[in-house]
Amino acid sequence: MSVEVTKLPCEGSAAEAVVEFTHQSEKLSFQPPESPDNRGVAVEAIFVAPQDAVIVTSDGNRLPAVPVSEAYKLNVLRDEAERHDGVRVHVREASGSRDTVKETEDSEGDRVLSFPSEEAEKKRNTSDSTDGNLKRSMPPSYTHPLFPPLPLYGPSSRWRDVQCLLFRFSSFFLSLAFLGVIVLGSLFTSIPPALQYIGKRLSSKDPDADRPFYQEEIRRKQLREQQVRLWRRGRSARHLDHEDSEDNDESDSDVKAVGSDPIVCDIGFYARRVGLDVETHLVETEDGFVIELWHVYDPEEYTPLSEEERRHKGPDLFTGQFRRAPGPTKNIKKPKFPVLLMHGLLQSSGAYCVNDEDSLAFFLCKSGYDVWLGNNRCGFKPRHVLLEYSDPRMWCWNIRQMGVFDLAALTSRVLYETGFEKIGLIAHSQGTTQTFVALAKEQRPDLGEKLTVFCALAPAAYAGPLIGKMYFKFMRVITPAMFRMLFGIHAFIPFMMTMHSLLHPRIYGWLGYKVFSFLFNWTDRRWDRDLKDRMFQFAPVYVSAESMRWWLGRECFAKHKCILATKEEWRAEEKEDRELDKLNKQERSRNEKKANKILKAAERDMEGNQKAEKSKHAARKMRPRGSRAWYNHQAPPFALWVCGNDALVDGTKLLRRFDGGREPHVKVVHKKVIEEYEHLDVIWAMDAVDQVFKEIREVLWKTCNARDLCRTPESCEAVPAWNPAGREDIQKEEDDGMESDSSSSDENESS
Repeated sequence: MSVEVTKLPCEGSAAEAVVEFTHQSEKLSFQPPESPDNRGVAVEAIFVAPQDAVIVTSDGNRLPAVPVSEAYKLNVLRDEAERHDGVRVHVREASGSRDTVKETEDSEGDRVLSFPSEEAEKKRNTSDSTDGNLKRSMPPSYTHPLFPPLPLYGPSSRWRDVQCLLFRFSSFFLSLAFLGVIVLGSLFTSIPPALQYIGKRLSSKDPDADRPFYQEEIRRKQLREQQVRLWRRGRSARHLDHEDSEDNDESDSDVKAVGSDPIVCDIGFYARRVGLDVETHLVETEDGFVIELWHVYDPEEYTPLSEEERRHKGPDLFTGQFRRAPGPTKNIKKPKFPVLLMHGLLQSSGAYCVNDEDSLAFFLCKSGYDVWLGNNRCGFKPRHVLLEYSDPRMWCWNIRQMGVFDLAALTSRVLYETGFEKIGLIAHSQGTTQTFVALAKEQRPDLGEKLTVFCALAPAAYAGPLIGKMYFKFMRVITPAMFRMLFGIHAFIPFMMTMHSLLHPRIYGWLGYKVFSFLFNWTDRRWDRDLKDRMFQFAPVYVSAESMRWWLGRECFAKHKCILATKEEWRAEEKEDRELDKLNKQERSRNEKKANKILKAAERDMEGNQKAEKSKHAARKMRPRGSRAWYNHQAPPFALWVCGNDALVDGTKLLRRFDGGREPHVKVVHKKVIEEYEHLDVIWAMDAVDQVFKEIREVLWKTCNARDLCRTPESCEAVPAWNPAGREDIQKEEDDGMESDSSSSDENESS
């Protein structure tokens, strides 16, 4: 999609520019101009990423991203209003292949702003470089088809408020009807398994005997019941001024009295059950959202901060400042290496804390890592420095904003609190998607320089067969206007959160499992089923209807079945891969040797020589050089754990992309396909500690850049440091093979 340059700042004097700037500012401000307190007047747009411009207000706050053309118009008009020189301004499209905006004067002394053509801008946007000051950058005239512009909602007005009420009214009933159909469908499909269960019971068979960890489930359940009994006896003894619970029953001396076991939506409660605790930090994103960052810590090693110290610190990120340098803990031990965990779709990071000692967050903390749990915008408590729940701008975001803004803000805060230069990142499902998007060279690739490794659990880059289900097809065929009429322009089916607060936790957990199992086709076969009600206390959370439209609507992921490539692009790549696979090893080796000879001969030829160009062209046909790569040299090392029985996403396609050389700058330090795993098994399966968590622990330590400074995690004494030798040489080599633009690459590869 192109930005119409004719609609950018028009011609006129400085006085006219002042008037136009005022009108543009009113359109992008927090409140209308007639507002009595006159808060939140838009004064400037800051380009955080080439496609994401946020508004800075007169009181120093931020408003969410707006279309780039509107943001650039505000900046140019502001400049013109401040010049006061009476010079007229002309806006033109640049001729040739100029790739930056250029200011000149014509024969009459007027200013001329020359914009790059769409073809030149598309080539610039797909390059590796993101250098330069994005604060006043030229808006890209090429928009990625997977990330179409979001709608622009101005300040509150009578007409806008009426529209919002209409959307909220229609979406309440229509989305409630949609949810009712899903709930009824989940209950209806539960009937056959229930009948089978009853039949086995009547025939004196144990219907759960075929569960892979059934005996371990029984053992853990009995242990939890024993812990609760011990705690109750101890409480009764204390009430009667008798002995403490530990002395009350010596036969239970090997069982820790951790208290009662209610089902609550509180990760601090579950952390204290295993001897840890949690503190909540508030983080402000660059577009003004206030999100929660949970710090899991050992009370014997760390003193929690005061509430004032845990407040948000403003929207500026990666300032180079930190609270304190890494140093010994209060028990005189070396500091732990920091790790950030990001959650999946419709979840919070509480999903990492529901399996007692076998929860990923608690496992890593007890293994010797400093664990931080990140949550995306809105979550359980939608908050913004200016906007309220009813404002549609509060909900005008999708997966790109979650990656570019939320992930960056959380990373910056962990760096500030810990004093380290880099952190490890672990993400599951949608958390991997926002990371894949944020690290892309067209988005915010410099974020990769803050990460030692990116551990992707059930990586969600390509859609699985589940996207073809009837209810997903329905959401894909309706128009964007119908989608907004059905689900609104605010939160996605907020009635789910109302049910969370009204229903008993066990009923809500049971119903949550039924609905999510029906939607996403997973089972609890490998989970500790006695904890299942816990697992669904931290889902769903508030998400925007726009983000769900990105996942399921007719324009983006559901259409292209990929997060960073169109359907045509990744299908063409798969076709090329199949053709390459037909070549046997000898022929492939012979082609590579021939290509190397041709390239060396071409380098000896004179620059610009036609024979040399033909030689390079022939070599590129035989050896693709990653011209459609998503990432540049700033990408961190990747580690991937793919679920082989995952119907929601297809992780094997992503592995083929890396194995096939499509991403020459990405180093995969670890990869594993667990054939029997479903989508959530990678964090909730009873054997996930052995299958996944221990490997994550080793990968984090292997790639750690501060091994001398940090304490060695448990069982990692023999883990060698990862040696990324030759990384820069590979990067320089691959840059030479990516000179041509995307159109010439298509022509070469199709030949």
